Amino acid sequence: MTDHTVRRYDNELRELAVRITRMGGLCEQALTDAAIALKRQDTGAAMVVIDEDMRIDALERETEELAIQMIARRQPMAGDLREIVAAVKIAADLERIGDLAKNIAKRVVALQDQAQPARIIRGLDHISELALQQLKDVLDAYTRRDADKAVVVWRRDSDLDAVYTSIFRELLTYMMEDPRNITLCTHLLFAAKNVERIGDHATNIAENIHYLVTGETLDTERPKSDESSLTTVSPEGGD
Repeated sequence: MTDHTVRRYDNELRELAVRITRMGGLCEQALTDAAIALKRQDTGAAMVVIDEDMRIDALERETEELAIQMIARRQPMAGDLREIVAAVKIAADLERIGDLAKNIAKRVVALQDQAQPARIIRGLDHISELALQQLKDVLDAYTRRDADKAVVVWRRDSDLDAVYTSIFRELLTYMMEDPRNITLCTHLLFAAKNVERIGDHATNIAENIHYLVTGETLDTERPKSDESSLTTVSPEGGD
């Protein structure tokens, strides 16, 4: 390749990384705002999260299109190919994180004007903080190409699962104590599950970072400790 072609190729690789970073920032903001909206029962803030999701979706499409063009034109090998494929996979996980944050916001809208148990809201706030830290740390690992930090995120997923299981059991108790709580608790339960799934997507990203940096997959079983009966339920929904 000529020097000009090499520079253009390097610029395209940097552009992929920039788009992932931009998507990550939007996802961090979406999760932060959705958690605050849930805590404060702020439907206005929730609607902003819902509306902003289209920006994350657009960036995911742009990232995929650029990656396809680069593969078609450059026929990359080894590390460069891993870089491009990882960007596509990470963008897909970030797009799902955006959807999950949006779905938490939708629960806030559905629950407007309904009194919510303070203890459950504290639990939801806690699990949201854990998921947000997972997301921030894995995005930092991507920026730094730090496989070790990605593995730390990967191993912490069970902590988030344990908090989710605790919330699940408490909500189940509320529903058994008074059937009138079923609708409220179901919305809160799926909000919690959405947050737990965000942690799973952060773990997916960690696995892709490890492969990107080392060329090797994590060959041990992912640590999970979700003991609820909703482990096979996908609350992610559509767009």
